[in-house]
Amino acid sequence: MPTSRVSRRQVVTVCRRLYDRGLIAGTDGNVSVRTGRGTMLITPAGISKVDVSENDLVEVAWDDGGGRARQGAVARASTEQAMHVRLYRRREDVAAVVHAHPPIATAFAAAGETLPTNVLPEMIYQLGNIAYVPFVVPGSVAVADAMEPYISEHDVFLFANHGATTVGASLAIAHQRMESLEHGAHIVWAARTLGGARPLPAEAVTLLQAARRDAATVQRTPNDSRRRS
Repeated sequence: MPTSRVSRRQVVTVCRRLYDRGLIAGTDGNVSVRTGRGTMLITPAGISKVDVSENDLVEVAWDDGGGRARQGAVARASTEQAMHVRLYRRREDVAAVVHAHPPIATAFAAAGETLPTNVLPEMIYQLGNIAYVPFVVPGSVAVADAMEPYISEHDVFLFANHGATTVGASLAIAHQRMESLEHGAHIVWAARTLGGARPLPAEAVTLLQAARRDAATVQRTPNDSRRRS
């Protein structure tokens, strides 16, 4: 597991990449990393992610069943911290969570659609099946509750009329999945203007899904050793 200083630097870097790529605007989005048993480091509420500094990040413990900032925290933790807590509690293999509002992917969600992943090899391998989560008002435990049926089997969550969340065995993987989600959404949207995207052959989908499962097994190994420590 990265040291606290390294984790802080990585979170700030991802926040700026999300902003630079146009995946968030204003105070949109939130990013966190698991820092230990029952703790996480998360972005603060009310600050544009392009302006977030390492010192702004809030360490949160959830060993009381909820989420509370560690003593000495200057900023207030993201209003979406309940979603992050739920993901870490339910998925021991998850080491990082990224929530953003990627425009094209969110447009699909606003139109009441998820994204098909069987049209691009990269989407099958990087994203897997994308969960479509019914709308609830952001910023409360209701978001985590709405995600609950999908958490165990998905790494990517598209929220109706809201945005998207990606998870990973590292912050790099969670961030890459968010970028891949939006890139795939652009391609699917463009394909529709040309008459529609053609799905991959079933045998190719099966092979890519197997490769994804194998990769997930490898990614879990460092986290398994962390949990034994």
